[in-house]
Amino acid sequence: MSETNQPSSGRTKRAEAAGGRQAGSAASGGAKGSRQGNASRASKGPVQGSAREAALDVLVRIEQDRSYSNLLLNQTLQKYKLDKPDAGLATEIVYGTVQRLGTIDFFLERFVSKGLVKLQPWVRNLLRLSFYQLHYLDRIPDHAIVNEAVNIAKRRGHQGISGMVNGVLRSVLRSKSELVLPGGLPAEQRIALAQSHPEWLVRHWVREFGERTAERLCEANNTPPRVSLRANGLKLGPGELAERLRQGGLEAEPSAVAPAGVIVRGGGNMALSPDYAAGLYSVQDESSMLVAEWVDPQPGERVLDCCAAPGGKTTHLAEKMGDRGEIVACDVHEHKRKLIEEQAERLALRSIRTLTADARRLAEHFAPESFDRILLDAPCSGLGVIRRKPDMKWSKSEAELAEICDIQRELLEAVHPLLKPGGVLVYSTCTVEKAENEDMIRAFLKRHPSFEADLPEVPETIKDRLDEELAAVRIMPYDYGSDGFFIARLRKRA
Repeated sequence: MSETNQPSSGRTKRAEAAGGRQAGSAASGGAKGSRQGNASRASKGPVQGSAREAALDVLVRIEQDRSYSNLLLNQTLQKYKLDKPDAGLATEIVYGTVQRLGTIDFFLERFVSKGLVKLQPWVRNLLRLSFYQLHYLDRIPDHAIVNEAVNIAKRRGHQGISGMVNGVLRSVLRSKSELVLPGGLPAEQRIALAQSHPEWLVRHWVREFGERTAERLCEANNTPPRVSLRANGLKLGPGELAERLRQGGLEAEPSAVAPAGVIVRGGGNMALSPDYAAGLYSVQDESSMLVAEWVDPQPGERVLDCCAAPGGKTTHLAEKMGDRGEIVACDVHEHKRKLIEEQAERLALRSIRTLTADARRLAEHFAPESFDRILLDAPCSGLGVIRRKPDMKWSKSEAELAEICDIQRELLEAVHPLLKPGGVLVYSTCTVEKAENEDMIRAFLKRHPSFEADLPEVPETIKDRLDEELAAVRIMPYDYGSDGFFIARLRKRA
């Protein structure tokens, strides 16, 4: 391997889970409205360099351009052409550094005389990623981490910078036993520092859920996501897929949460395999898979997927319908509509028709009461998928939480008239926020007495998470190891 002849497995399970993130848009389970990373350096052809240099490029771009880590990391790894162990190390460093950013900066600040904010972005992030390895990883020798950081500083800067980097990191090593958080802090500050979350977000969750639940939520956000696949039911069942993967040397077992799901360990980026290309499965989180189960479309029906990109739930709907009937999949962005078409083509699905349109104006395209079922997988704050996109917690603001609720309300009001009497409307988000979830559905039912809660059949494993009054389920990231999600099912009275 190219990485200083040291094992790049000095990491948590995050590198193993990297495949779930590296699948990018193919994973199709992430937050709606994600930023695009243009990755200018990554677009200039193959780049020679180490795992740490690739990680540094990604961290700088995340900070400067507010690009999402999962998108930018995919692009950068492809351009650096790292082997599997080094790609795993780069992935571990990027996600680990971003996840622990608040704590890392708290500790580093005491070693940088002029303060971190005064440093050039690449120097600041070089210190961060090096501190992450020194403090949180235990299988890479300290001297290898420091030497690599100094060499990178020499190549990218000058002797003064490399000397400063060397001095800071050696001071960190001498003070390792002193790097402990202060005692006696108020709960919000303690959790924010210990679990490396913005204090405003911790305070918000303490108000919403209580101190213990807020802490559990933050802890879960710092655990690596596991890789889950959705078997294409038109070609094979989850049990058959799991057996096929085991025969290929992977650890695989059917999901206890999602009927179509399979959990995989040790497979890396599962969107790069021949079986993926052949349409045997899709990469999707277990919580996200439950959405199509709640819609429960039937063969021959007409279904509207209002905010469909990148297409994971859309294609699941088509598979459940036996690819018989019509699914109209809409997205406001043309390039995202094409992602839906790519997934439909890979899975050989013919029942999906795509449309570029703002879901708030779909009444201009379709007659009232023209769909049997409607899925509104609404744009949301995305606070249920922080473990997959850890940079999200640093880029969000409290004001945004209120703004997104207005959009969700507008979408519900715009699409519900398109549903036939007796039809089903499913509303879902990948957030844990009550205002975007339970409060949104409760208010909708109050405004529209023609709709009623309509609880579907659900797996036994999630029954304790149900809100039967709203025919809804809210899954927290710590419940099953899957993403935080909310799903509600409503029926229009006949």
